[in-house]
Amino acid sequence: MKHRFFYTILFILFLCTACATSPTGRNQLQLFSSQKLSEMGRMSYRQLKKDEKVIRGQDVNSFVNCVVRSINSALPASAGSKQWHITVFDNDEAVNAFALPGGYIGVYTGLLKVTDNQDQLAAVIGHEIAHVTAGHPNARLSSQYATQAGLQTVSAFLEGQVGGSTRTIMALLGLGSQVGLLLPFSRSQEQEADILGLQYMARAGFDPEQSIQLWRNMAREGGKPPEFLSTHPSDYSRIQSLQAHLPEALELYRRAGQQNRRPQCRP
Repeated sequence: MKHRFFYTILFILFLCTACATSPTGRNQLQLFSSQKLSEMGRMSYRQLKKDEKVIRGQDVNSFVNCVVRSINSALPASAGSKQWHITVFDNDEAVNAFALPGGYIGVYTGLLKVTDNQDQLAAVIGHEIAHVTAGHPNARLSSQYATQAGLQTVSAFLEGQVGGSTRTIMALLGLGSQVGLLLPFSRSQEQEADILGLQYMARAGFDPEQSIQLWRNMAREGGKPPEFLSTHPSDYSRIQSLQAHLPEALELYRRAGQQNRRPQCRP
């Protein structure tokens, strides 16, 4: 009994030391090293490229690459700029995009059909990159790992096993619909990604007001929203939150213009 109590205290102390602060000041559990997260991201990205049809067309790839490069070049030092590997997937039904630890981004053609311009695509890309820079995949994996079931799942994945455990890991990294297992980010994580993504796109010289227009467009679509919009908060509460943070983003956008940051990305 004493031993169990002792190990329980040790485990609690371990979890406390593994706490980290997100870019907006939230406390979150971070048990995995960046190297381990990168390996998970690489394996998941490689699997998706095997399972999904990849677009090779130069125009669409140049367009998406231009948006990603523009955002990446303007990320604050705290975000840790990466060299992103970018793939466009041929699936008009998937109104979606993702970013994975290690520097991997995927954009589906369905998303390109509902974004009206470079700025709206930048709103989505900024949001997805923000999930990575804020450590949300690490936090979700860590929370899963902190339970017995999570420990078994993560351990199986790290040992190279395939099947259900791999799908769970990919879903926790943010690849829900792609693997048929929806594990949405939490409300606080979604809101944080919205705020950071708005800042990222504005720093890069993309019009932050277009992020609000994007959510309005999506709200008018009706039916089940795409995955990156389907998790709480709702479209309208997202819009309210973005509007509240728009003045700061517009100031960043103004400064970007003074620095001659005005991307010209065209499909």
